[in-house]
Amino acid sequence: MNAIQTAEHARALIDAYGDKAEAHAAQKANALRNSGEHQHAEAWMQVRKAIKQMRGSHVS
Repeated sequence: MNAIQTAEHARALIDAYGDKAEAHAAQKANALRNSGEHQHAEAWMQVRKAIKQMRGSHVS
């Protein structure tokens, strides 16, 4: 997943889950990691990081 796709996924999760978006991405990453899908888990961790950055940029 490239940076644009990561940002698009992050924005979609924020729109869908609001304040729970980061937790949702973390849960998805953990589930994938536990099932042996380490590459996909890493992609979800990048989405989580992007969500955190997006949310942080809006905080006053």
